[in-house]
Amino acid sequence: MANAIDKDYLAKRQLKKGTAGWILLAGLGVSYVISGNFAGWNFGLAEAGWGGFVIAAALMATMYFALVLSLAEMSAAIPAAGGGYSFARQTMGQAGGYLTGLAVLIEYALAPAAIVIFIGAAVEELLGINGPWVYALFYAIFIGIHLAGVGEALKAMMVISALAVIAILTTAVALIGDFSTSNLFTIAATDEAGGSSIWLPFGWYGVWAALPFAMWLFLAVEGVPLAAEEARDPARDMPKGIIAAMIFLLFTATLVVFLLAGAAGADVISASGVPLVDALKTTGNSGLATAINVLGLAGLIASFFSVIYGYSRLVFALSRAGYLPKVLSITSKRKAPTWALVAPGVFGFLVSLTGEGDLILGMAVVGATISYALMALSHILLRLRRPELERPYKTPGGIVTSSIALLLSIVAMTGVYAFDPRAFNYTIVLFVIGTVYFFAYAKRHLVAQSADEELALILEAENAVEEMEALQAASDIPLQPKATRT
Repeated sequence: MANAIDKDYLAKRQLKKGTAGWILLAGLGVSYVISGNFAGWNFGLAEAGWGGFVIAAALMATMYFALVLSLAEMSAAIPAAGGGYSFARQTMGQAGGYLTGLAVLIEYALAPAAIVIFIGAAVEELLGINGPWVYALFYAIFIGIHLAGVGEALKAMMVISALAVIAILTTAVALIGDFSTSNLFTIAATDEAGGSSIWLPFGWYGVWAALPFAMWLFLAVEGVPLAAEEARDPARDMPKGIIAAMIFLLFTATLVVFLLAGAAGADVISASGVPLVDALKTTGNSGLATAINVLGLAGLIASFFSVIYGYSRLVFALSRAGYLPKVLSITSKRKAPTWALVAPGVFGFLVSLTGEGDLILGMAVVGATISYALMALSHILLRLRRPELERPYKTPGGIVTSSIALLLSIVAMTGVYAFDPRAFNYTIVLFVIGTVYFFAYAKRHLVAQSADEELALILEAENAVEEMEALQAASDIPLQPKATRT
């Protein structure tokens, strides 16, 4: 099956089309990211001070917005579940597509492992229990919901994300009256940092080291295109969904960065494991803090739940094309990619047993920044090499916009090394292992040899399945596709 593929093969590997409109896609984008508003970003204050962190956050917001505008164009033009992998496959061939997909997979496989560790800490504070059984339980429950079907999963994500957003907005309203600009600069400048000041207490090096934490306010919003094959109208819904999600996340990021430090003090927030809760306690809102602590768990769950969705769609796409073992892309009667959900979940659970959430997150950020650089490069090359490609949505600024995303993603990648060289080095080791697997084995077992052939086969199979399902509905005859070589 290396160079030819039959319709029966793809008929067993179909996602449920027409499930998500742009509002659900925007909700998916918010779900991916929302946990980052509750914890993680605030440790960047300890690296750079409030002023330095705001500069880092502004740079990363610019990178993500430029990347989102580039992805909006590519996801409308190339509506395949592989997201960044599918885009790179069109412009950089098999190796470029795989390496982009590998970088995203490292991010999406590791992020849930880190988040479930934070979930365990939250459960321990609420119920007094934690450990491997808690991690296993959360993986099992939320993978199970995904196995029930994408419609059910996306609706559940919307509800959980709504609870998390309510927690952020409620906290913001409660803290407005306590806001003072003097609280933003309570981290003292150090003489050891060159160019230090009240605004930059650790100099420009602090801004560099804070970049990975600033990314946590937006990390994984780029996963929205992974739902392209399940969108009702990808050409219209994908750009609207991902851009709406990014705009909303800019709003929530602004709220937490300004109001938490401005009400409780940057020094207090910089060391907090639960910054929303501690900000409320510091300002005398202990009763509300308890409720927000419960809703904060919803925020962690929302991101955990949605990133599981993201990795399953990426593994599905890479497996269907032959880059990963083909069994991983077989879908159930409910059109859920069973093994693409389960296998990375087992891997993530095993990684979570290390208990090193910060290290795992750093590794996820390295994978993310590599993928951002490759996706931005894909947009540039797609504009230059495929000018005739139909583009229902065009990125404002064209390749200038994607060039900004490319440059800032490389800078952000080096920021991880400034913060924790271990995270950088371990991720590169994973990347090298995945690269060796491709050139030693997967490259010789691909389903299609060209990007156009692969996309055409997918679209042809989708149309064939839709026709057979329509015939079945009309005649009540069991669906029995006949395998024919294409």
